[in-house]
Amino acid sequence: MSANKKQYTYGKGLDNSLLAVYNAYVFFIRFFREIFRGRMEFQEIVKQCYAIGNKSLLLISLTGFITGMVFTKQSRPSLSEFGATSWLPSLVAIAIVRALAPLVTALISAGKIGSSIGAELGSMRVTEQIDAMEVSAVNPFKFLVVTRVVACTIAIPVLMFYCALVSLLGAYLNVTLNEGTSFIAFFENAFEQITFLDIWTSVAKAIAYGFTIGIVGSYQGYNASKGTEGVGKAANSAVVTSMFLIFIEEVIIVQISNYFRI
Repeated sequence: MSANKKQYTYGKGLDNSLLAVYNAYVFFIRFFREIFRGRMEFQEIVKQCYAIGNKSLLLISLTGFITGMVFTKQSRPSLSEFGATSWLPSLVAIAIVRALAPLVTALISAGKIGSSIGAELGSMRVTEQIDAMEVSAVNPFKFLVVTRVVACTIAIPVLMFYCALVSLLGAYLNVTLNEGTSFIAFFENAFEQITFLDIWTSVAKAIAYGFTIGIVGSYQGYNASKGTEGVGKAANSAVVTSMFLIFIEEVIIVQISNYFRI
């Protein structure tokens, strides 16, 4: 009897997992269907872009600046052993542009924006505001989901460039305090090894991360249930799932970019 009950539990868990994958697939396909159907809500997209930037700008500024300073400080001893501190601006720039700026921006946005989207849409779902929009002949998916996903896809690359700039300024401050390097000399050395492939790879990462944060947060919030408990669960799931997918995308995009770099 116990074995049958355990088998039933495992089977039910598998069914729920497969159902969740199917629902996510349907949600994903519906997004691309809705984005090309009817008029886009450009005012709402601009509003969401402003909200994303406004919520993340201060945190990204602090994190990016500290990241640039700390990475430079930690890299100096290793280069000093070989008498190659002049390579420090180039090393830091490559690390920031290729990896740190997109990843730091995405992780901060996943925690700040992903949870916000999940909680906002989740509260609208459990309070039946989304149902009311459907009854009043308004397409809530187009207005709530599509606009937020598009806004994330647009705003995250912009924030990524800003994070890279702030990180390089932090690195410059550390270098100039220790080596006395001028502003122009630092940035000339920094961008000497940066190629267009590096820049476009970072842009591709940021676009993928932004889309992931938007679609995951919207999915979790749009399908929330069980009252206020469901709202908290949607916000938490949006952050955890987004970060997990971001790391997977990081590995995939790095492998593809390295193939073109060889």
